[in-house]
Amino acid sequence: MSQSGKSILLVDDDQEIRELLETYLSRAGFQVRSVADGEGLRRAMAEEAADLVILDVMLPDEDGFSLCRWVRAHQRLAQVPIIMLTASSDEADRVIGLELGADDYLGKPFSPRELLARIKALLRRVGFGQERSVVEVLAFDEWRLDMISHRLFHVDGEEVILSGADFALLKLFLDHPQQILDRDTIANATRGREVMPLERIVDMAVSRLRQRLRDTGKAPRLIRTVRGAGYLLAAQVTPYHHA
Repeated sequence: MSQSGKSILLVDDDQEIRELLETYLSRAGFQVRSVADGEGLRRAMAEEAADLVILDVMLPDEDGFSLCRWVRAHQRLAQVPIIMLTASSDEADRVIGLELGADDYLGKPFSPRELLARIKALLRRVGFGQERSVVEVLAFDEWRLDMISHRLFHVDGEEVILSGADFALLKLFLDHPQQILDRDTIANATRGREVMPLERIVDMAVSRLRQRLRDTGKAPRLIRTVRGAGYLLAAQVTPYHHA
């Protein structure tokens, strides 16, 4: 997938960082808009949704966590990848962001080159997830996933909003039902990069997907943990045809 011309919305109250990244990412071929606060993000996304959002945690009017939650709550915006920037070395900040649906995080100070690598990896993942499937709707357990619109439905009629990361992870499990997937395989398919030592991003992504699938019992029924090996989708996956 060509990434030139993709749009990025940068949300950071530090003018120097905004100017630096606008210049750097524009030279890399991206269309970059930047705003200084949460109000600016809401206004910019209402005008035109971005292909990716870079979101600072600390903003003057509203923190990045609540803004991440706001983006994920909207069907039209739910699959837009979000990279969160945090000046805090506290892992709790990163954990909270990932639980709310951020796709990746980067600690300040950071290298623009590293940020560009993360952006490209996430956009590759989005492109992979949008490849047209031969089967339009897959059925598994009590769920139906529309592979074209990325909409997930329970048999009781509830629709669950999936972020781009949620969809990529679920698609990976549905492509490999009843097979053990290790953390590196999951990280490469859903994040576009290898998991770093002790990084909890994969485990948190699985936990988040379990919540979406109502699979939160003491012993998860659908996505099972295989100790020391990874995770397994314990369900039959079949094409779904409307009656």
